[in-house]
Amino acid sequence: MKTLIQRLETLVDLTGCAVAWATLLMVLITFAVVLLRYLLDLGWIAMQESITYLHALVFMLGAAYTLRHQGHVRVDIFYRKFSHKGRAWVNLLGTVLLLFPLMGFIFWISWEYVLESWKVFEGSREAGGLPGVFLLKTLLLLLPLSMMLQGLALILRSLVILRGEDLG
Repeated sequence: MKTLIQRLETLVDLTGCAVAWATLLMVLITFAVVLLRYLLDLGWIAMQESITYLHALVFMLGAAYTLRHQGHVRVDIFYRKFSHKGRAWVNLLGTVLLLFPLMGFIFWISWEYVLESWKVFEGSREAGGLPGVFLLKTLLLLLPLSMMLQGLALILRSLVILRGEDLG
């Protein structure tokens, strides 16, 4: 079980690392867009759309990494005072009762929307825009999948703690 937890969390960490680089790329492209627009009076729709794509990628794929490192906002008035096992119970129940149903719903409700976009390889409506809108919409499925993978790791980690085992 510990090996599975490590593999799931390693996958999430690798995704988080990729997101960090995407964030840097987004900042550099934004800087280039501003320079080109105000210094040279040039602009490309594709560059501007790429910022939107990267922004979506950062938030959609960065959510699981943030969950892994306990960066999501939580009401921890009580949580921080709980014992290690008490926190494990909160994480276990919160993941099973809240995270999984919500992520399952997002996946289910997004499936047809994303599938329709893939059927026509939907592109930008703007002349000169990026042709990969279908890839952007795919993030609607990758968000719940990555969150559920991290949720599974959180469930397993909580069960290990509740059984009194060392995660070492």
